[in-house]
Amino acid sequence: MGQRAVLFDMDGVVIDNLPYHVDAWLLYCERHGIHLTREIFYKDLNGLNSKDTFEWLLKREIAREEIIEMEEEKEEIYRGFYKPFLSPAPGLMDFLALLKANGIKTALGTSAGPGNIDFILDGLGIRAEFDAVIGGAEVTKGKPDPEIYLRAAGLVDASPEDCWVIEDSLQGIEAGLSAGMNVVGMTTSHSSEELSHTHVTSPDFVDLFQKMF
Repeated sequence: MGQRAVLFDMDGVVIDNLPYHVDAWLLYCERHGIHLTREIFYKDLNGLNSKDTFEWLLKREIAREEIIEMEEEKEEIYRGFYKPFLSPAPGLMDFLALLKANGIKTALGTSAGPGNIDFILDGLGIRAEFDAVIGGAEVTKGKPDPEIYLRAAGLVDASPEDCWVIEDSLQGIEAGLSAGMNVVGMTTSHSSEELSHTHVTSPDFVDLFQKMF
């Protein structure tokens, strides 16, 4: 067995913040006259990066500069909504401690931009818990493409078959499975039935280590 690693998604995994993101998307769309419902978000958009989300909503290609401007407005709404509730997912800190004690590497692979990554990792004081961090701005293809997880594995010197991916979105789970990795489906945004194609499902990190190793 090679170097074992656990690769984490951020939103809906490390933190149970997805409802705040959805509320921010809904308010942004309402402000700009774009049709979006909660159901559409969970079915089609959860797990996509901002560029892919905006292009899906507006049905056109959008230049990087325009995306940045739109993204800043939406993320400002989100951070305002979520800041008072910022907290790690149940069991996360104990889970990270168990990984470290067992010599298992950790990486964060998230579609989020640098502002939101800083907001969460520094807001919770957990940046040092991850051996590597890679965000949506650093990959050419967003989830469901496996690029982000293959690159995260490379950053911690682990081969795909020695990696676990922890994900909540259908797009992210597809990315992990396509990368040839074991996948935990977190049931924060989909039911365990909807995530039955993963290797393990769990509502949070409590007792998760025993299910994986």
